[in-house]
Amino acid sequence: MTTSVRLGASVALLAMVSCHPTEPADVPTWSHDAIWYQIFVERFRNGDPSNDPTAEDTYGAWQTSPEDWQPTPWTWDWYRQELWAEGRDFYTAVQMRRYGGDMQGVLDQLPYLEELGVTALYLNPINDAPSLHKFDARNYRHVDRNFGPDPEGDVRVMASEDPLDPETWLWTSADLLFLDVVREAHARGMRVIVDYSWNHTGREFWAFKDVMQHQAASRYAEWYDIASFDDQATPDTNEFRYDGWMGVQTLPELAKVGRDTTRGPHEGNLHPEVKQHVFHVTRRWMDPNGDGNPEDGIDGFRLDVAEMVPLGFWREYRQFVRSINPEAYLVGEVWWESWPHRMADPVPWVQGDVFDAVMHYRWYMPTRSLFAEAPPHLTPSQYVAHMDSIEQGIDGDFLKAMMNLTASHDTPRFGTSIYNPVLYKYRATPRADTAYKVNRPDARTWEIQKQILVQQFTYPGAPHVWNGDEVGMWGADDPDPRKPLVWADLQYEPETTYPDERTRQPDIVEPDTTKLAVYRQLIALRRAHADLFANGSVTYLVVDDNARVLVYERVLGSQRAIVAFNASDDPRTLDLQLNGYTEVYPGSAVPPNPVSLAPRSAHVWLGREG
Repeated sequence: MTTSVRLGASVALLAMVSCHPTEPADVPTWSHDAIWYQIFVERFRNGDPSNDPTAEDTYGAWQTSPEDWQPTPWTWDWYRQELWAEGRDFYTAVQMRRYGGDMQGVLDQLPYLEELGVTALYLNPINDAPSLHKFDARNYRHVDRNFGPDPEGDVRVMASEDPLDPETWLWTSADLLFLDVVREAHARGMRVIVDYSWNHTGREFWAFKDVMQHQAASRYAEWYDIASFDDQATPDTNEFRYDGWMGVQTLPELAKVGRDTTRGPHEGNLHPEVKQHVFHVTRRWMDPNGDGNPEDGIDGFRLDVAEMVPLGFWREYRQFVRSINPEAYLVGEVWWESWPHRMADPVPWVQGDVFDAVMHYRWYMPTRSLFAEAPPHLTPSQYVAHMDSIEQGIDGDFLKAMMNLTASHDTPRFGTSIYNPVLYKYRATPRADTAYKVNRPDARTWEIQKQILVQQFTYPGAPHVWNGDEVGMWGADDPDPRKPLVWADLQYEPETTYPDERTRQPDIVEPDTTKLAVYRQLIALRRAHADLFANGSVTYLVVDDNARVLVYERVLGSQRAIVAFNASDDPRTLDLQLNGYTEVYPGSAVPPNPVSLAPRSAHVWLGREG
């Protein structure tokens, strides 16, 4: 059935300006135009097999590697167990896996990222650490030993330094290769930010190892939240107790002072000596040669579990970072208030004294709900109201700097998230729900994904791509979004199993060039009209719940764009005044009137006033 939807009295007309007028904010303007690409280095590309991790390199991670452990081949069937992992639970053994991704792999693929059109790289933690994810730092001041060309030499360099004294810090081979990545990325017009957790370290962190050895007598005994030290008078009992992030003992929490709670917006600070060390590390990566010119350094930070670190520290941290580079970008991970139903309000963190933005999961959750008809099953009018509510209290420059993401290392992959329209992130693995689908998403899923991508690339906020989504990778929640990236020059085993070793219909693993082409098209569209899509006002022209049609207009001076969505399974027609407009997505043509919208489709038209 074809339903006619017309502007005028028959359809409610809503108008809303998403970019609220505001005084100029201290937000780097480049972040408004950024096209983010997130890289998980260990799983991005193995550019140098000679530096692949050994079992010794993984010591201190959550799971201890067995004696016959070896790195997993890059093209391995994801759920198939290695010989060394046979007999172990998949979700335990998978944390032991290493694939050998490294900085050479990132450097080698910068031309690919440039061709894709991304302008800003966000690298998950690269600090030296035993785990696959690197949030359990052995030290903050060096790049992971297995990300560079000389792991053994880098270990010797690290051992020669006084970790407290930055005057003794040298550059390892991995450090220098990362600085090559930064230099080459900058030469290609890309910014680079890196991920750090100033909330916790790993058990192998040099200061915590000293605490474990010397207990209350340690020089660093006050650096961590220690509940009790070991009593030497009771040799048969170890009374050493400390706080770990979310109770995880391999992630001991750094000490905070002057606070009365551990989560949410709260006052307080990091321990003064911890803070000083963090500042030294921060300066090291922002101005590597120490000449006062930050052009050779990174362009900002993604800050892990930011809500668990007191606001007093973050205010000082912003001032310190901006004193080195006034254009540096700070984005915080501020996520759940009450999982899995309510996300935290980021307002306390984006008032100009803390961060420039947060990872905007609050954009994705309602957008997914509308287009994928996932809980809470929003109608178009409910979606508009929801978007308005999540933008309240956030001034325009901060909204424009938000990192709008469809997936990350902590979520199901974009396609799999849409393919399984269940409550976001709730029981989103086959371990939690045996009916959760982990095979290649179907064609209908891709049609919905394209709608969400069009919204992402035509809406205020900086679009973000999780590495591999652009070539159609799929996977459930952690650990599955952390599969090795799929590259065209490698031949992968088909996926044939489930984590419980049930077999399934084989899925061929290879890059999806059709999806890649759509990403390139939308990135090019966003970049070609960056000012309009980053800074223009948003006015909703059609919001029709019965037809499940949504249309908005972006306006900046004489520049105009109209973006239309049919979120239903039936064709629709729209009587729009599109004289002088050209369709730029999905095709390139003068639009007819009325306009036909295929089921689960999106269109973008560009025009100019007069």
